[in-house]
Amino acid sequence: MHNKLPQKILKREAKVGVIGLGYVGLPFSLTIAEAGFKVFGVDVDRKKVEMIMAGKSYIEDVPDEMVRKFVPRYFTAHTEYAVLKECEIINICVPTPFNPNKEPDISYIIDSGKEISKIMHSGQLIILRSTTYPETTEKVLLPILNKSGLVLGKDFFLSFAPERVDPGNKTWTMKNTPVVVGGITETCTKLTELFFSQFTEKVYPVSSPKVAEMSKLLENIFRSVNIALVNEMALLCERMGIDIWEVISAASTKPFGFMPFYPGPGIGGHCILVDPYYLAWKAREYDFHTNFIELAAETNEEMPYIVCDHLFEILGKEGIPASQAKILILGVAFKRDVGDIRNSPALKVMEILWDKVKSIIYNDPYVSEIKIKDKVIKSTKLTPSLLKRIDCLLILTDHSSYDYNFILKYAPLILDTRNAIKKRGVKKLYTLGARI
Repeated sequence: MHNKLPQKILKREAKVGVIGLGYVGLPFSLTIAEAGFKVFGVDVDRKKVEMIMAGKSYIEDVPDEMVRKFVPRYFTAHTEYAVLKECEIINICVPTPFNPNKEPDISYIIDSGKEISKIMHSGQLIILRSTTYPETTEKVLLPILNKSGLVLGKDFFLSFAPERVDPGNKTWTMKNTPVVVGGITETCTKLTELFFSQFTEKVYPVSSPKVAEMSKLLENIFRSVNIALVNEMALLCERMGIDIWEVISAASTKPFGFMPFYPGPGIGGHCILVDPYYLAWKAREYDFHTNFIELAAETNEEMPYIVCDHLFEILGKEGIPASQAKILILGVAFKRDVGDIRNSPALKVMEILWDKVKSIIYNDPYVSEIKIKDKVIKSTKLTPSLLKRIDCLLILTDHSSYDYNFILKYAPLILDTRNAIKKRGVKKLYTLGARI
């Protein structure tokens, strides 16, 4: 183990860099700062950097006062990588989306690695936290860092420690959610474990970065597959005249061997939608086809289209031509009580409906504006007069702040894809997973 870094970590003297100040990087930086480390954040988005340095947050899980508490004494934000020269530990928390062909886009990791290699010095620990496919750390990032001329395991150390951020979750935070760490060498793992143990209750070391990388994919693909299962079950139950929500409630009474998942208009966020395609792409390198996993992903991606078909069917039953329908979307975030719209199925639904109905408006207390088909749309205030003017209200995100009794009272027609309005037998209320 490098003779100086462990003591610097234990004494909180190690300076820490965080590349990428989004939903992972910003709260992660503040958690490290709260533990007493000096943190240097880097992000290419100048607006984010300016907001942080002004003591403001752009993430609902991070209040402004939390930013002001540590800026600038323990945490500063920058747009230039040069500041990382001062750091003994550098964390990479950049996005890893897929391209239009559902192929991994790890360009942000590659770019970060190239910038780090320019300023690396002896004694540094580099930790990749971005979700990615197995072998990225060893076969993509390591060769880039080797160009620095420094020697792995002697001059610098490299590990993978996947993020486990759940936006909006107040129970499981970065402090009490276990962290999996896998270093390329035993020393890499031990240094990474020591670092995370300073501010995380439990650290779980594994034998290699690719084990840690695969564990992250398994966590999210597990959810993808089970959500696909209940989405398919919902469609079957609908055809059979069975209420899927009642079925799930009944099955949930079993105290073992069952975990409830719920149908909806699709899946969103960064990981659950993306990860199956990351694994499927990598698996083909080994002549292996993840048919089961890909089928689940396809099932989930089909849901926005199915929701739109349901809407058209309902409008037809009510004698409303789709081309003349005024639709109000309730909730555009990808999950309840957050403002995160990354890969939100609501956006896909709106894109599908855009040219097929007379007008689309939306309301979301967490999302002030969105862009659909290159057009910026602002959230519309919910009022009795607004609800009376529309033809149908489509619930896509079930924020807990909504007064559903108020909505049920004034909306002329409702398609509820989240079972937010838990009532049955109401003529104007249609629910995904119950007979239309």
